Amino acid sequence: MIKIGMIIGDRYEILEKIGTGGMSDVYKAKDHKLNRLVAVKVLKQEFSENANFVSKFRVEAQAAAGLAHPSIVNVYDVGEENGIYFIVMELVEGITLKKYIEKKARLSVKEAVSIAIQVCMGIEAAHNNHIIHRDIKPQNIIISKEGKVKVTDFGIAKAATSNTITSNVMGSVHYTSPEQARGGYSDEKSDIYSLGITMFEMLTGRVPFNGDTTVAIAIKHIQEEMPSPREYISEIPVSVEQIVFKCCQKSPDRRYQSMGELIADLKRSLMTPDEDFVKVVNPDEEGATKHFSGREMENIKKQVRHRDSLEEAMHLRTEADVKKSLKKKYVIDEEEEEDEGDEEDIDETEYEYYEEEDDEDEEEEAEEDDYDPKMERLTTVLAVIAAILVGCIVLFLVGRAVGLFDFELFGLGNEQTQEEEEEPREEVEMVEVVGQDVDDVKVALLELGLTPEIEYEESSEYKQGIVMRTSVEPGTKVLEGTNVVLTVSAGSEGVKVPDVVGMTEAEGVATLSNKGFVVNKTEGYDAYIKEGSIITQSPEAGSKAPSGTAVTIRISLGTENAKIPVPDVMGKSEEEAMAILVENGLALGVVSEVNHEDPSLSGLVCYQSYSVGTYVDAGTAVDISISIGPAQATFMFLESISAPTPEEDSHYQAGTTVTVTLMADDGTQLFSTQTASFPIQQQNITGIKCETGYILYQYVNIIEPTSITNEDGSVTTVEGSTENKEVRRPIQFIQE
Repeated sequence: MIKIGMIIGDRYEILEKIGTGGMSDVYKAKDHKLNRLVAVKVLKQEFSENANFVSKFRVEAQAAAGLAHPSIVNVYDVGEENGIYFIVMELVEGITLKKYIEKKARLSVKEAVSIAIQVCMGIEAAHNNHIIHRDIKPQNIIISKEGKVKVTDFGIAKAATSNTITSNVMGSVHYTSPEQARGGYSDEKSDIYSLGITMFEMLTGRVPFNGDTTVAIAIKHIQEEMPSPREYISEIPVSVEQIVFKCCQKSPDRRYQSMGELIADLKRSLMTPDEDFVKVVNPDEEGATKHFSGREMENIKKQVRHRDSLEEAMHLRTEADVKKSLKKKYVIDEEEEEDEGDEEDIDETEYEYYEEEDDEDEEEEAEEDDYDPKMERLTTVLAVIAAILVGCIVLFLVGRAVGLFDFELFGLGNEQTQEEEEEPREEVEMVEVVGQDVDDVKVALLELGLTPEIEYEESSEYKQGIVMRTSVEPGTKVLEGTNVVLTVSAGSEGVKVPDVVGMTEAEGVATLSNKGFVVNKTEGYDAYIKEGSIITQSPEAGSKAPSGTAVTIRISLGTENAKIPVPDVMGKSEEEAMAILVENGLALGVVSEVNHEDPSLSGLVCYQSYSVGTYVDAGTAVDISISIGPAQATFMFLESISAPTPEEDSHYQAGTTVTVTLMADDGTQLFSTQTASFPIQQQNITGIKCETGYILYQYVNIIEPTSITNEDGSVTTVEGSTENKEVRRPIQFIQE
């Protein structure tokens, strides 16, 4: 029994209870040996009495203790004392991602992708150590006060057995993979599915599948198509949508095969969000024939013989049978069913927050994926076609409504319109309008085909609303459609300044502009005026000022210190950028390396995710990109190699053994062989880093003995000899 003030493991003093869950309680403690605060997770008594569970719990906890990564809540120690089994972990001050999403309703695309990248990095480190989380969800992801993202409860879910699965699985079922819902084998790709569901919730503020019971939700994970996050938030880029889709494929073989692949696509989506680069690989199309060993065939036969009613039910797509079978996997307490049945009962005022793991069934035997590949492919194709058609229709209607699609520009207007556009505009004669009422003048100019523009000016000579002068003199001939500026009297006392305090920025600007005033804008903090609304104006409302006078309005930024301006870190090193951001109350987000055309920025920041001067919340993570220099062009060699020509060496004889070497001018050897037969078949060498090179031929010429007849008729015999020969043939590589 744990009590406040007691010391366990001869070093950890229990200070206070900060969390509780279905399997364990979490305490804040002080490590007296290292003089630091830690979190101690203590296994509940009912689980401590299960020897099988304790054994697995200790093995997995010890494995998790070997993980050390900035995006993981690190495990420091594992121990047992007087029947109390405990894990000592890093104490993180912050809130869970679940609470963070609830607080903000939903996250921006950049923030969601940045958080996902950090989560992926932590999970990847675990996968590299052969540890599968199996319970990825927002409740197990913590956002620290410094803006860092950390994943908790590694290895704990895997320790659970079928004997411990209770209604506490309620919370996890929203994020569980289809293979886990069936009670089958799960691996790294199950974590990828759960992370995809988590990304969906970050982007939309809701989970994709919901229901009244865990069984109903599990059936949806197995049977129903994944809804598009863009159905709820239209501004989500196509690349991010496709990343979520690929993570949440029903078949594990169609998902990302590793966290590294997912991280690469997430980083690319930050740079080119609207590029459709995500490809879903269909394993059924990668090869027509697969060979199995005798042992594998025997295992397959054994699995087929022992296939239970759940698989048959899935082939028949009968929900009643699926529900009956799933109830065999989950022991559900109907009285306790709630969508968040596994969340921690923790005081929301506490920042030290640890989400307790949910019990999860661990099946050691692999089970075949239970789906019809042909039907899935057909369903996927039809869904994609339908989504594309719906998207095109929506884009067309929206674009047409806002005037983005002008069919006349593409020659799609009617013939009459095209003929009218091709006809030259006629000239009209400007009429006398000075001294007339501005409303009458506007009507007259529009009837002539001219476009009136109004400017107000204070005058004691003309009454208010009377035209004083025009930009086009009377009698002047101008083309139809010409703009005519009318200077109109604002009266001797000027124009009354309207009251715009409390209006939104857009409303205030429109109101002042309609009265002929020029608008200047400043910003400031105000605890009582809503962000984006006008705090003050100068000149004050009700006063009179000549038309064209500048009216300065002050826009509210909300409560002071609620927002922080983003500093300029362009051209700084990564360390300098981090220091500047931290000094300004912000955090360094994802750091990526990219090519940049400006060589002077090599090794420096060439991109930041928020524009300089933009106001953001304190602690916001700013992503940066470090330039690795301009992208270097590469070349290739796609030719066969012929023998030395007579011009290159007149003594070369066919059949001579030649050493042939292909060299780049930067000294890189690309190819080398020895042959007596030419031509050498075509080579396919890529990735060459310079544009020119040469082929070097090295061989020995054999000069046969010859006889020479002199002028006096005598014969001189010239003995045979050998000659070491090198021939160098310049070549030009082809740019890739």
